[in-house]
Amino acid sequence: MKSIGFLSFGHWSPSARSATRSAADVLLQSIDLAVAAEELGADGAYFRVHHFARQLASPFPLLAAVGARTRRIEIGTGVIDMRYENPHYMVEDAGSADLISGGRLQLGLSRGSPEQVIDGWRHFGHLPRPGESDADMGRRHTETFLDLLRGEGFAEPNPRPMFPNPPGLLRLEPHSDGLRERIWWGSASDATAVWAAQQGMNLQSSTLKADETGEPFHVQQARQIRAYRAAFEAAGHQRRPRVSVSRSIFAIVNDLDRAYFGGDTSHDQVGVIDNMRAVFGRSYAAEPDRLVDELRRDEAIREADTLLLTVPNQLGVAYNTHVIEAILTHVAPALGWR
Repeated sequence: MKSIGFLSFGHWSPSARSATRSAADVLLQSIDLAVAAEELGADGAYFRVHHFARQLASPFPLLAAVGARTRRIEIGTGVIDMRYENPHYMVEDAGSADLISGGRLQLGLSRGSPEQVIDGWRHFGHLPRPGESDADMGRRHTETFLDLLRGEGFAEPNPRPMFPNPPGLLRLEPHSDGLRERIWWGSASDATAVWAAQQGMNLQSSTLKADETGEPFHVQQARQIRAYRAAFEAAGHQRRPRVSVSRSIFAIVNDLDRAYFGGDTSHDQVGVIDNMRAVFGRSYAAEPDRLVDELRRDEAIREADTLLLTVPNQLGVAYNTHVIEAILTHVAPALGWR
């Protein structure tokens, strides 16, 4: 069995060809798509977070709204850029959204990706400490967030409070038990995957990775997953971690699919992103029988317990519902995922 969800980047554009022409469109359609995916039997609704862009940004109002409209599906991010986050405020937002959903939040965090603006986190009031890089700052924010999620008191109570306090040091509220074990780290390198394991986080591995060996993307990603699991066990954590990979996968089952994706001959690509040589994984688009054969050869998908399908959200809720349903119906059973 494999958990299967969708990942939406939440693009919107005023173009006449886009089904999401405003921020309101993409937010409301994201909720509708999560509801539809749950009805189809999908396991997760995940959303990307980008700042200063015509995409989804502040995740917690959306996560809370999805949580209020659904009952079963996991709700998550992939990923929140921790360079921008105040960990204390984020604990309150995350606790609230998790309680609204009944404990279904799966938060993916990371150092972040290339930005729309120069050092955008500075506009949010965050500066690296002396000798610290922005990536170091993101990991420091993450470590603080993880520590606060444990729910241990740390703040000295006012001797004359407005409202009665429980005894002892106070923690941030609302606190949601169990959320600490549902935090994921989006890792592009083997080293940060090992760091995530040491911190006791789950692992999200995306459609790009640092090119560390020159091997095909899925081979390097599978090796990263195995290194992560070994480090998680070596750290002595007392649970089995989860691992997700993201893929663009389209089962061509009608003429509209063929028009959109029938000419796809995608393959791995190598490029430079944030001064890092990276390998970008291919997309998959084919008739179901051929698609099944191609996916069987993807080592990283075999290693992962969770698969996130990146969806073309600007094509609208109805078409993306079809994309998800085609995978769940025509591909997942043949691969033993369901």
